[in-house]
Amino acid sequence: MGKKSDRLRPEPDREPRTQYAALPWRKRDDGAVEMLLITSRESRRWVIPKGWPMKDRTPEDAAATEAYEEAGVVGKPGRKSLGVFHYDKRLRSGRLQHVRVMVYPLEVREARDIWPEMTERDRLWSSPAEAASLVDEPELRTLLAKFKS
Repeated sequence: MGKKSDRLRPEPDREPRTQYAALPWRKRDDGAVEMLLITSRESRRWVIPKGWPMKDRTPEDAAATEAYEEAGVVGKPGRKSLGVFHYDKRLRSGRLQHVRVMVYPLEVREARDIWPEMTERDRLWSSPAEAASLVDEPELRTLLAKFKS
């Protein structure tokens, strides 16, 4: 058994697990695009809704489900991924899990006032440039900055 610090680092030979994320967006009356960020539950960083694959759901439908549960938005998910970003998720055991996140656009048709995780998260509508400046993951920052509706 190694030192405690060894157990907190990612295991380099471990294959990344895949998550699916929604990039919720809408057009304002003036035609400008806004995208929705939410806070993560524990670190309160700005992120996009994401989660693990769901049985009997396509990746884009799983991403749309996460967008409803985590951000209270409902809309039409795109069938084609916008791209991928990577991060390390801290598991309950303390170990870090490499995660590959496939991002799907979600054109928001409705933002609900009540949703499952409303007491656990904040949400923020912003321009793509502002959203990109608020997230920590460099690959996600690039996806947000380059987004075209």
